[in-house]
Amino acid sequence: MVYDTALRPYTGKRIEEIEQADILVGIPSYNNEKTIMHVMQMVSHGLYHHFRDKKCVILVADGGSTDDTREVAKEFEIKPWQEKIISIYRGQAGKGTALRSIFEAAVRLKVHGCAVVDSDLRSITSDWIKHLLDPILDRGYQFVAPIYSRYKYDGTITNNVVYNLTRALYGKRIRQPIGGDFAFSTDAASTYISENVWNTDVARYGIDIWMTTQAIIRGFKISQARLGVKIHDAKDPSESLGPMFRQVIGTLFTQMEQNEWYWKNIQGSMAVETFGGDDFIEPEAIEVNLERIVEKFRFGAKQFGSLYREILSDDCVKEIESARKLSFRKFSLSLYAWILILYELAATFHSWRFNRIKLVEIITPLYYGRVAAFINQTKKMSSREAERVVEEQAVEFEENKDYLISIWDKKKGESEDINNHLRKVSL
Repeated sequence: MVYDTALRPYTGKRIEEIEQADILVGIPSYNNEKTIMHVMQMVSHGLYHHFRDKKCVILVADGGSTDDTREVAKEFEIKPWQEKIISIYRGQAGKGTALRSIFEAAVRLKVHGCAVVDSDLRSITSDWIKHLLDPILDRGYQFVAPIYSRYKYDGTITNNVVYNLTRALYGKRIRQPIGGDFAFSTDAASTYISENVWNTDVARYGIDIWMTTQAIIRGFKISQARLGVKIHDAKDPSESLGPMFRQVIGTLFTQMEQNEWYWKNIQGSMAVETFGGDDFIEPEAIEVNLERIVEKFRFGAKQFGSLYREILSDDCVKEIESARKLSFRKFSLSLYAWILILYELAATFHSWRFNRIKLVEIITPLYYGRVAAFINQTKKMSSREAERVVEEQAVEFEENKDYLISIWDKKKGESEDINNHLRKVSL
């Protein structure tokens, strides 16, 4: 069903009772009963300590949790002079619809600034609220992205895909384009609401990269906020990041199509002004199963090898086939090959009109391969040292962007034959 608002009537009435506010902090949630109280506590304390002269509202936008998330949120006592709304958003399931409800609430309340924080955060402090909102309230910025200190194997999709592509395509060095915690102005919220995406996959997944990309191409005044260490429900890349990779890469490639008028004219990149806390802090380690990651690469490379030979250049195919023979301790997939792979897959996605979901599925093993190579490359490095590797990768993506432009429209003639082959491959 198509809805013209993500706010249910009772939420709308509650907003009418509050009438107007200076600050709104939104918390999208789904089955977060173990962490929601801590997040709300830090948000409430942050608003009290840093913005006590402002009228502040905390909105929990829940996706219909089946645990006690909403009950815990309702029972939590916020600081005096703050308002609280606990709601179930309306529309397609997913974080995007939760954010749509927060955008709408920000516009209806005519707030001066709005921040959003994830509901599974374990490291959030009251200062996060200040660092996110100060650039909006005091400096006239319209969109604030986060910068975290993360363990070198946390955020593998950002480190190996999203940061590189966003920087190379759109020319802004936004370190965490899918960070999850950010701030924006009311005019930015109004712009987001007006976009016709709320009945698409953006409303289910991919909302963070969509927001960041829209902020860039629409010329929003953008900054970043240093928030310190991020500890959340981190995931071993070998266990559960495949679905997230497919969701993010699908959104990224779709936006590349929609915005080629913009990114084809961008050369190089520019730093984004950054405010907030201290520089990099070494975070706690996260265990990863390297052997399992390599095995997922090998299995997929064998299963889809014939398709890779049709989709990818000879240099990429040779490197993939060579990597299959390496032990997990010596595993490698070069950065140059990875850049060519992503650019060639983006051009293939652009040329196809069918089986796009399957295309994204068959490239997932290659992502595992690049993650395994990054782990081996940085295994003796601190997270700070590994961060320098990430920056060097991003520069290489920029320097090879001409290759993407050269092949962007050349794969259309190949698409029909590859699609026919794809139908024969078991997924």
